[in-house]
Amino acid sequence: MKSWTKEEALNTIIDLTSEAERLLRESKAFSTEHTVWVTQCLEVFEEIFGLDSRYYLSFDALYWGIPSGTVLNIWKYGSREAAVKAENRKAFQKQMAIAKGLLLAANNYLSKRELKEVYSVRESGTEAGLILTVLNLAEQKLRKLIRVKPEKEKQVQDAFENLLIGADVTYGREVDSIEYSSKTYKPDFSLPEINLAVEVKLCGQEQREKELPEEINDDILAYKTKYQNLIFIVYDLGFIRDIERFCGSFEQHGNVTVRVVKH
Repeated sequence: MKSWTKEEALNTIIDLTSEAERLLRESKAFSTEHTVWVTQCLEVFEEIFGLDSRYYLSFDALYWGIPSGTVLNIWKYGSREAAVKAENRKAFQKQMAIAKGLLLAANNYLSKRELKEVYSVRESGTEAGLILTVLNLAEQKLRKLIRVKPEKEKQVQDAFENLLIGADVTYGREVDSIEYSSKTYKPDFSLPEINLAVEVKLCGQEQREKELPEEINDDILAYKTKYQNLIFIVYDLGFIRDIERFCGSFEQHGNVTVRVVKH
């Protein structure tokens, strides 16, 4: 790992910010130069601020294109190809603006502190075991606890909370507010001890299946600014046909797990 001085770090962040402005004007997502820039940003955030820092986690959560499953307005653009191209461009511009904001915030944060003060060290411990416990509760117990098809998301959340209580898992429910991109996000459940946020969603109609991908991706961006680990539990009443495809598009993000529980 490179040994940085504060001056080198600040200058590098400024250079990456300038490059972000150029890429926004002249490039596109996943081009060679964009890929190189993304890799450089991740390396800088990792080495200067640490893998557990909000800067690394937030940048790593960016997805650069439209989420899998996004509903496209083909009539507006004339063809599916034109719609995909236009919406991907809009998504790229949005993500690049967020990335530039992260770089500016990182530069401002570092300029007021010493290097040793800004580095976040990831803690070890019982993290993996407790995350596995939470996943097992969702996969093995949740369906058994819900005997009648739920009509509201809160019913599923209440059932999952009962499982956490029964397993003697310490948690908070909707106690954490995260400000992100002019909105406030509240994870359904938070486990600060293992840096985990859990979101429980209900897919109770066909339209909901189409809405969930974008909603979950937005949640990932917001929650990643604070939490290292994210779990999304989607309780499905029979509308998600390809579970592997549905879950796989989200798990490209580090430490993000999505589980679909069928009623």
